[in-house]
Amino acid sequence: MDVLIFSGFVLLGFAGMEIVSYLVHRFLFHGLLWKIHRSHHESHHGWFEPNDLFSIFFGGVSILLIYMGIETPVESVSFAIGMGIAVYGILYFVIHDLFAHKRFMPFKSDSKIMRLIRHAHQRHHQSVDKEGQEPYGLFLFPYDKYKK
Repeated sequence: MDVLIFSGFVLLGFAGMEIVSYLVHRFLFHGLLWKIHRSHHESHHGWFEPNDLFSIFFGGVSILLIYMGIETPVESVSFAIGMGIAVYGILYFVIHDLFAHKRFMPFKSDSKIMRLIRHAHQRHHQSVDKEGQEPYGLFLFPYDKYKK
């Protein structure tokens, strides 16, 4: 598999993760799994909240896919997709946990895109309702709507 195809599968893993995240967040986290996800919408103290179990699960999926392709990583679709999910997870942690929610080691950024993502995500957190409100994704939302 050449570098371009490998990169395409990494991108597919990343983009697929955003789509899966949106759907799972919208229909499961704010539905059947609300008892766990609710911890993310309430103020908390400490390093761990039950909602972090979801990140651990998706991290496990990424690790499994990478492990399945570790013997021939450049030739492995599962390795590439696992890497895409891992990149998504890293960006999610940095933008969502550190920047938007100021967990662990909060930081500031003058990046217009990161501020836009934080603003949209704060909109989602305006209420502690199970029903919730858009946007449910981290990266896919109408950016024009959240420009100040």
